[in-house]
Amino acid sequence: MIQVNVASLTALTRAILPGMVERRRGRIMLVSSTAAFQPGPNMATYCATKAYVLSLGETLARELRGTGVTITTLCPGATLTGFAAESGADGLPLFKSSLVPKMSSAEVARAGYRAMMSGKPVLVTGFVNKLVAFSGPVFPRFIVFPVARLLLGAHDA
Repeated sequence: MIQVNVASLTALTRAILPGMVERRRGRIMLVSSTAAFQPGPNMATYCATKAYVLSLGETLARELRGTGVTITTLCPGATLTGFAAESGADGLPLFKSSLVPKMSSAEVARAGYRAMMSGKPVLVTGFVNKLVAFSGPVFPRFIVFPVARLLLGAHDA
């Protein structure tokens, strides 16, 4: 996970970015997650790597202002794909609950494309996802962690 979400993403971005800056045009989309905005019980490494993607994307987007190159970091929430079933996460409240809205992968892709084409630095898809993502810094950790634990399930070890 660290190789894919951190090392490879960084290496690929570093490889293509200089040419884009030289040509003074280009767009890059990095895919993070709403998991980037808070700790995730039983998903610590995933959440940490997605926080890295978000931080890298936001930083590069600011550093690249005025170069003709934009970076958009896409942060979808729970999305209807085969990921949850394949990873065994489909039984978690995050994926099971009807209270947590889930977008289709096509909806997420369209929203991400529109954001990238408009040069938007960060896109969190869906209203509820925006509320959850941006409430993390507002609420103290002693509230954020139990809510995340509720959605991601308790791990009895």
